Amino acid sequence: MTKDYIRQYLEETVTIANTVSQEEIEKGVDILRETKKNEGRLFILGVGGSAANASHAVNDFRKIGGIETYAPTDNVSELTARTNDEGWETTFAEWLKTSRLNGKDCIMVFSVGGGSETTSLNIVNALKLAKERGAKIISIVSRTGGYSKQVSDSCVLIPVVDDARITPHAEGWQGVIWHLMVNALVKC
Repeated sequence: MTKDYIRQYLEETVTIANTVSQEEIEKGVDILRETKKNEGRLFILGVGGSAANASHAVNDFRKIGGIETYAPTDNVSELTARTNDEGWETTFAEWLKTSRLNGKDCIMVFSVGGGSETTSLNIVNALKLAKERGAKIISIVSRTGGYSKQVSDSCVLIPVVDDARITPHAEGWQGVIWHLMVNALVKC
């Protein structure tokens, strides 16, 4: 049984590799290159496992990519204070306001569903602010892409190959895509 599960999971991974949009990845790299050239900043948003991915990606984009990069979830004291005092839905938008988000900056979203009127409202509200301020948006999402897909300048949609494994594939592929992007940024 375990052997069959492993085989199926890896076959699904190959399917995703063969169907994910290379054009959207390239658009994302171009946006990152422009952000770096203009001395803009990269803000990476994610919740749950995607927040852990955001923290790792901050390191890579700063150290390897040479872009000033931050994730609001890296400061748990501020995150929980904002949640307590202002509510979860505004945590990222208010953090971005304090960071003076502007048109030279870029938001990168890691999310399984991409946010909607009922889920990941902190991401949705941050993206609304990003649009108001003229910041570029890159998203790496799955399912239908949600609100993130609707407003992104580059949306890498991780295809759903099995409903039982949407989250592990989405979060695993966030790592594949951001590693690809940061390395393409410096090597191409």
